[in-house]
Amino acid sequence: MAIRKFKPATPGTRNKAISTFEEITCTTPEKSLLLPYRSSGGRNNQGKMTVRYIGGGHKRMYRVIDFLRDKDEYTATVKSIEYDPNRSARIALVVYEDGEKRYIIAPNGLKVGQKIASGPDVPPEIGNALPLSAIPVGTILHNIEMRPGCGAAIARSAGAYAQLVAREGTHAILRMPSGETRMVLVTCRATVGTVSNSDHNLESHGKAGRRRWLGRRPRNRGVVMNPVDHPMGGGEGRASGGLPRSRKGLPAKGYKTRNPKSTSNKFIIERRKK
Repeated sequence: MAIRKFKPATPGTRNKAISTFEEITCTTPEKSLLLPYRSSGGRNNQGKMTVRYIGGGHKRMYRVIDFLRDKDEYTATVKSIEYDPNRSARIALVVYEDGEKRYIIAPNGLKVGQKIASGPDVPPEIGNALPLSAIPVGTILHNIEMRPGCGAAIARSAGAYAQLVAREGTHAILRMPSGETRMVLVTCRATVGTVSNSDHNLESHGKAGRRRWLGRRPRNRGVVMNPVDHPMGGGEGRASGGLPRSRKGLPAKGYKTRNPKSTSNKFIIERRKK
């Protein structure tokens, strides 16, 4: 999972750095696990733009990912490691003993031909999914459930991981990717290992067109707008006046937006570090 840097032969290759894709073993996705993916362009069902800076992009198909890992009675063999245009991590096609095929998020170190399994009795090895009650303390995890049976919700992006710090009664204490420490029920499942493509944060697009291929339109700053368009707009010349705030007037840079009466506050032991 290395990064390939380009010589500045053209303006578009100057500062360009992309993945070498050396871990990819198959370029054709599994047809039975594809679904059509319609992009919204940032519009709602009335055609009104509700999210800015979204639109265009290359046509793509959605890969159905198994975030539940609930097939405990069979082991699976990794058939290929593939690219997924819908996420930063790599995905792995696994084939179970009964012939069923599924996509999973590929962890670092997963190889083609490797056997993986899920359930409370499997060993805590890379790619295996277990309840938090069966995982040794200190293990690095990804694809962690917030609620039992709801599917993985934590540590799913490239290079992400959480650590099992301790267990207290019916809850496990996890150190989240953000640095936050929180409690999760020990009946929730997690997968051992770190999410693949950990060098994703070192990539550089090199040109605006590459971002357009990904469906991202030009993003302009609030300070260059007029006062009618943004709270930070207006002023003579290059004035970046006013307090930093969003288009809706919510202060930025340190203003807490979390509801202090949120019911999940009791599960958070330590907030993320600034």
